[in-house]
Amino acid sequence: MKAVIGIDVGGSTTKIVGFDENKNLIAPMCVKATDPITSVYGAFGKFTQTNSLELSDVSRVMITGVGSSYLAKPIYGLECCHVPEFESVGLGGLYLSGLDNAIIVSMGTGTSITHATIKDGKYNFNYLGGTGVGGGTLLGLAKQMLGVGSIESVVMLAEEGNIENIDLRIKDMTDKNIGLAENMTAANFGKLSDLATKGDIALGLINLVFETAGMMSIFAARTNGIRDIVLTGHMTRIPQGTKIFPALSELFDVNFIIPENSEYGTVIGTALLDGKR
Repeated sequence: MKAVIGIDVGGSTTKIVGFDENKNLIAPMCVKATDPITSVYGAFGKFTQTNSLELSDVSRVMITGVGSSYLAKPIYGLECCHVPEFESVGLGGLYLSGLDNAIIVSMGTGTSITHATIKDGKYNFNYLGGTGVGGGTLLGLAKQMLGVGSIESVVMLAEEGNIENIDLRIKDMTDKNIGLAENMTAANFGKLSDLATKGDIALGLINLVFETAGMMSIFAARTNGIRDIVLTGHMTRIPQGTKIFPALSELFDVNFIIPENSEYGTVIGTALLDGKR
């Protein structure tokens, strides 16, 4: 078996995936380490051992991510082809969703937005921008406001949260029909109660981050005349998103999609770029 391996090198984690010669996905995995080089070699070793791959089974290594610049040499003699991260984001989102025209949102430490299309077998992408509001924002505010330093802790607290104690909604401002849905957020944290619990605040923080990313991507979709918005990145694994994004879909007539393996969208796109360049 000949496999193409994709590697996405982050600051402290590395994601890795493979496709065999028949374009079958080899299960992705993630490895944490204290520096990019250690992370890459740890991920490569674990991936090849888990999937019983020899070096001779690997035809090419595609690599992207902020930490990929530290890799100036081949990995175990295998040449690495560096590819732009936003190009990977777009292709990965289309592959996971099965679409050929969509807004692809990568929700990581920050949030990036790409318009990606495939037509007549030709892949095109247009990086539209993004926002600094993302997982880094959530963790930073949670540490200051809640005294917790992990996404898992924020999610656990938010399970008992009540957004009514945090966000100001249209219905809180008027009982008249002004052409806006009564549950639409008028101001995140605009109704912060003195009696708000840590759970309430945790849910408010998640809602703030997701609504910001959601509205930015809605604007991008409207500008490009499309409805499909594919969400990728590790933030998509936060369970509260399964309520927040469908609500935005209904309010603004768009189609938010969180596909299977969404957290691996970028690295999947990286591996697939072997046949698109």
